[in-house]
Amino acid sequence: MTFILVAVEQELSPNDLPDFRLDYTGVGKINAAVKTLAIIKEFSPSLIINYGTAGSLNKTLTGLVEVSHFVQRDMDATALGFALGQTPFDAIGEIQFGGHGVSCGSGDSFVTETPKLETDLVDMEAYAMAKVCYQHHVDFKCFKYISDNADAGAHDDWAENVARGKKLFIEKMRDFSSTIQPRHIP
Repeated sequence: MTFILVAVEQELSPNDLPDFRLDYTGVGKINAAVKTLAIIKEFSPSLIINYGTAGSLNKTLTGLVEVSHFVQRDMDATALGFALGQTPFDAIGEIQFGGHGVSCGSGDSFVTETPKLETDLVDMEAYAMAKVCYQHHVDFKCFKYISDNADAGAHDDWAENVARGKKLFIEKMRDFSSTIQPRHIP
């Protein structure tokens, strides 16, 4: 079974991909981790796909991109001697699923200026979902639509562009359907 997780309904609605299980995590790492764990415990999916919007720190990236490298951009225990993004005393830091995607730094803030930790994209949920999937041996794929440039105009850009990525993701899922299992057999 495959689940698609998104943060909010503005990014994707159940009617957009009626043949797939879809649920909402809510915004932020804690909400994403709680929902991902609940989905794993209740449904035992073989694959969780995260779709959502992201701010780009890499100005060469546009459109829909696949993310394969996940870090926690707002974990800062450098005063204790830990690397930026590393949770103290936690063996799991950076997470890799696949090898051909870009990097994403997740944090509990909407980015409007360049963060200290360098990544291609920034969002608010993907690292948490990737970590829960990693811990529970569930395959994870992540697709982000670049809605803004993570700068002072990010909020206005996000509001203007949030619906654009939906179409690209729907196309991606249609192309991808031969490799994932839909909820209903057509």
